[in-house]
Amino acid sequence: MSGSLIQLSVFVLITAFIGLLTYLKCRGHGHSTASGNKEYFLAGGGLTWIFVAGSITLTNLSTDQLVGMNGNQMALLAWWEFAAVVGLIILAKVFLPVYYHYQCTTTTELLEMRYNNKHIRALIGLIFFLGSSLIFMPAVIYSGSLFMINMFNVDIPLMYVATAFALIGALYAIFGGLRAVAVSDTYSGILLLTMAIVVVVLALLAIDFDFSGIPKERLTLIGDNDSPLPWHTLLTGMIFIQAFYWGTNQVITQRAMAAPNLKEAQKGVYAAAVIRFIIVPAIIVVPGIISYKLYGDINDAAYGTLVGDVLPSWLSGVFAAALAAAVLTTYNSNLNSATALYVCDIHEAYFQKEPNVARLSGFVTAILTIVSLLMVPVYAQAESIINLLQELYGLISMPVLSIFVVGLLFNNVNANAGILSVIFGVALYSYFSFVHAPFGLHYIHLMPITLACCIALALLLNKLVFKQTAQWRGKLVDAE
Repeated sequence: MSGSLIQLSVFVLITAFIGLLTYLKCRGHGHSTASGNKEYFLAGGGLTWIFVAGSITLTNLSTDQLVGMNGNQMALLAWWEFAAVVGLIILAKVFLPVYYHYQCTTTTELLEMRYNNKHIRALIGLIFFLGSSLIFMPAVIYSGSLFMINMFNVDIPLMYVATAFALIGALYAIFGGLRAVAVSDTYSGILLLTMAIVVVVLALLAIDFDFSGIPKERLTLIGDNDSPLPWHTLLTGMIFIQAFYWGTNQVITQRAMAAPNLKEAQKGVYAAAVIRFIIVPAIIVVPGIISYKLYGDINDAAYGTLVGDVLPSWLSGVFAAALAAAVLTTYNSNLNSATALYVCDIHEAYFQKEPNVARLSGFVTAILTIVSLLMVPVYAQAESIINLLQELYGLISMPVLSIFVVGLLFNNVNANAGILSVIFGVALYSYFSFVHAPFGLHYIHLMPITLACCIALALLLNKLVFKQTAQWRGKLVDAE
């Protein structure tokens, strides 16, 4: 019992300490009734590269990734992280110069400017909004709550823990805006990455750095046709998946758009890429592989089981605080971004042009918090729903990316042509995913095919239906 009390005490103290550091850093940047979009959603352009890098890193890294990726118990999954480095470079070199040129608050604001149409911005903004509020937010507090209950081995209703996560995350988002979210992300990220590295080192010591006895397919980085990630998929759709996620996803790019200038933002993204390349691949595959040697094929139980065995009891409270921080930061990042999308893309466009941003955002955040909590029991009852929702979100990746590509590369494209191509793309990839995959192609190979079809259809509809001729821009931004 005393050991459990020590774990819990350490957990509470560290969590409170991160909150205190965040408060001290953000003090003096409170929101007045005149606070606008840039201050509330982009921290007034005040994030240095360190906080940009920290927030991007921890927004993406949570229990879903640590538990789920290690649950595959194979090295091959590290390619998702290596490929993410390319996605971050695309964000820094391709998308960020455009976002800063147009002074965007949301990624979808770029679409309104390029297509001169608020409806296309609202449609894509709504898609991202629903993805955050109905998929990622409830999923992360569900998985995080389950992990915390199992780690402390306590008999507490899951909804109690989920409610605590949701309320604390909402407080960060409501009272601190993106500034508090990004600062807490960075402090929490230092803790999480440190603890995750400690787990890797202790796990390696547990097997005396001996990987013998582990099947070759668990250790290889070259996947065959029957593996979850065949090597040739890295040459086709993988790059476009990463471009979509890191370049157009509001939850990620919002952090990079909150720096004082483009150069500072790019430094932060490059730093996040270095972390992604050097640290993240090891922490999301090595513990899983080692758990296979120690326990066999135990899937998602791999990470939790290994951590429980290799960490000294006095460190388990620290690790719990690190994981709780990961859950909170992913949750409040999605919460803040979903609120930004609603306020900027929908409310200001259709209901009230100049609202009290802080008050409206607080109200929207409260509603989203309640909705995400109501979704938790649904996720808890049927894991297949999680898989289905993730698949459904995957259906929109290439269609949405296509509308950004067309907007960036061409002038004089009718917004309705882009909207229709998005609808077509979702239907096409749905057919590929649930009805028939042509030539038995891997789903990643089908993504560039879907992307190309969407771009071609948008240009054809623009010419044949809307009687406009698309003009090749030749450059991403116009000269000043």
